[in-house]
Amino acid sequence: MLTTKIAKFGGTSMADAAAINKTAAIINGDPSRRIVVVSAPGKRNSGDEKITDLLYKCNAQAGTPACAETFAVIAGRFREIVRDLALDLDIDKYLDKAYADISSFAGADYAASRGEYLSALIMAARLKVEFLDAAEIIKFKQDGAFDAEYTNDLARARLAGIIRGAVVPGFYGSLPDGSIKTFSRGGSDITGSIIARAAGAGVYENWTDVNGFLTCDPRIVKNPRQIEELTYRELRELSYMGAAVLHPDSIFPVRVENIPINIKNTFNPAHKGTMIVPRHGLKSTRAVTGIAGKKGFVSVFIEKSMMNNEIGFARRVLSVMEHHGVSIEHMPTGIDTLSLVIEEKYLEPKKLQAVLDDIKAAVAPDQLDVMRDIALIATVGHGMAKRKGTASRLFAALAKDDINVVMIDQGSSELNIIVGVTSADFEKAINAIYGEFFVNTPAQRELAK
Repeated sequence: MLTTKIAKFGGTSMADAAAINKTAAIINGDPSRRIVVVSAPGKRNSGDEKITDLLYKCNAQAGTPACAETFAVIAGRFREIVRDLALDLDIDKYLDKAYADISSFAGADYAASRGEYLSALIMAARLKVEFLDAAEIIKFKQDGAFDAEYTNDLARARLAGIIRGAVVPGFYGSLPDGSIKTFSRGGSDITGSIIARAAGAGVYENWTDVNGFLTCDPRIVKNPRQIEELTYRELRELSYMGAAVLHPDSIFPVRVENIPINIKNTFNPAHKGTMIVPRHGLKSTRAVTGIAGKKGFVSVFIEKSMMNNEIGFARRVLSVMEHHGVSIEHMPTGIDTLSLVIEEKYLEPKKLQAVLDDIKAAVAPDQLDVMRDIALIATVGHGMAKRKGTASRLFAALAKDDINVVMIDQGSSELNIIVGVTSADFEKAINAIYGEFFVNTPAQRELAK
């Protein structure tokens, strides 16, 4: 009996007829890949635009002549793909309806979803299998929250009736009134995970244009090592800090059934890729699995003598942030100090001043300072908790390269160590950490720079 594989293909795998033919060959090469999830066509080259971006643009232009001009570009892409694949598919019928609905102000979610919808119609015609509209089986509650169990029941029943195979559009589902609701950007990864759970898949394959996860960003570190295996939890930590190969929320549906995710490359299908698993099965001698980071943070530093004896101090500070709708990324504390680390984009100058005024009124701090232009770097790995000296190696590597650490935060699980540095030291710091944990000799470390 074949182990069912749910295969999700990203935008680059659907970008044009040549990519779609490669994708079709991968699907047809393994009988266990019967259910496929696809994204909207992505960029064909660096100067191109993603179809989803064009659809959002078209929706914003609804009711103006510019909407027709933008949609003409979108329609041209899909017509070209259908023509080059020589498909017996009346794509104009679906394009005309999509344009009419967008022009009638169907909304951003509907507009954005049409990329995946049309892409799935094309792939279903290419494979000569059933098209299964995600709106029929992926359901959201009236408040917009994803309805996981209802969706699983619907999808499981519907997939059981699939005989030859099916293609499902990613990224969207429907609300109780039947209107379209999308996940956040990159949400086709989530759709694939949902379908994998409903199908009882042995593995969820996520096909993209890279060979898998790398230990850190190749734009910062030259030729970083690939990660052969990482856990769901390590994925969450790395994705949160900017490692964007897979949508971090896509682990939740498969985690219920302990279904592994295999990141694969459509353009190098023989490569084994990266496995994302519930717990490590490979024997590793490394304490660190990967390194990721982001710029653009602000630290609000609060100091008050005897703060630890003041019951409700932290709650009052947090209530100020809640009142202003500001999410906190990290909150390192000391006996008389507390820092709030926040993404800078949420604190424009006027709002920041209002937040500071309200903190003064709420807790009367002795000192209240703001540090801008902070970058956060997460060093992640399950092995860190089992090996003595991991933190000392990390900080020694930063000190050796004359990098000042402005913030330290380690989770209670000991899965990661997050350090804050100035944005100017960001790339230098990542290279220093990578050199310490992944490059074995001084000569190799010099080559990696």
